[in-house]
Amino acid sequence: MKLADKKIYLASKSPRRRELLRQIGIDFELLLNDKEVDEQVLPDEKPATYVARVTRDKLMSARQTMLYRQLPMRPILAADTTVVVDDLILGKPADVKEAVEMITRLSGRTHQVLTSIAVAFQEQMWQITQYSDVAFETLTDDMIRAYCSTQEPYDKAGGYGIQGLASIFIKDIAGSHSGIMGLPLFETAQLLQNAGLRILPPATL
Repeated sequence: MKLADKKIYLASKSPRRRELLRQIGIDFELLLNDKEVDEQVLPDEKPATYVARVTRDKLMSARQTMLYRQLPMRPILAADTTVVVDDLILGKPADVKEAVEMITRLSGRTHQVLTSIAVAFQEQMWQITQYSDVAFETLTDDMIRAYCSTQEPYDKAGGYGIQGLASIFIKDIAGSHSGIMGLPLFETAQLLQNAGLRILPPATL
């Protein structure tokens, strides 16, 4: 089987990343790490350094799992997304209080979403971090409480999902819509093509 016809391994639990890969026709198999990656922010660690480091750690952990289990050699894709405002990294809210605090902080502001993606195949690795700016409208307390009463904020960095109900809060974005969802498809396609995968089918015209 040619490399272009092979599946990749996806080292991510995110259903949104699976959906985005299917959108561009990438066949994949989940490869979840045997050992959880530590996603704690290190002292004085900048957001771009943090998201790139966590992505590399996920990739290397998945690669070790592939080798340990003696799985077929395939390209591995890992990614991590972080939301940043005032140089503060906003992770996934643990409870309603944290979710309300996060959405309140984003209200009426422009924040950044950073998604780092990395692909490894054989002895090579490629990595890109994509940056997007997201502008929220000014939200009332009732709007914030209503949103945080849903289940949407609690498995997403920054406490919101652009593909869901929070889309009604977003006035403007500059960057990658799919990157804000968790996997910038332009950059993802570049890295997968570096690893030898064909994204578009052969021309028949």
